[in-house]
Amino acid sequence: MAKNQKSYTPEFKQQIVDLYNAGGTSYPQLEREYGVNRSTLSNWVKQLSPIKVSEAFQKENRRLKIENEILRLRRAAPKKRLPYSQKNNS
Repeated sequence: MAKNQKSYTPEFKQQIVDLYNAGGTSYPQLEREYGVNRSTLSNWVKQLSPIKVSEAFQKENRRLKIENEILRLRRAAPKKRLPYSQKNNS
C-alpha cells in the first residue's frame, strides 16, 4: 500500500453504500462530504450492494432446485434387479 493511501473500515464503507442505495445522495455529494474518490465510491457500491433478483427468477430457481433434488434421489436409489428366472424367460 502507498504511504498516503487512506484505509476505511468495512462499517464506514457499508454506511456510504447504504446512503447511496437509499437514494437522494449522489456520487458527487458523497465525494464532497466524505472526501472519498468517485471511482472508490463506485467500486464500494458494486461490491457491497445487495443483488436484486426478480420474484420470477426466485420461483424458477426454487423449482429447479426441487427438480434437481428429485432427480438426484432417483439416480441414487438402488436399481431393482430382476429375479434370475425372469431374466432367462425373455
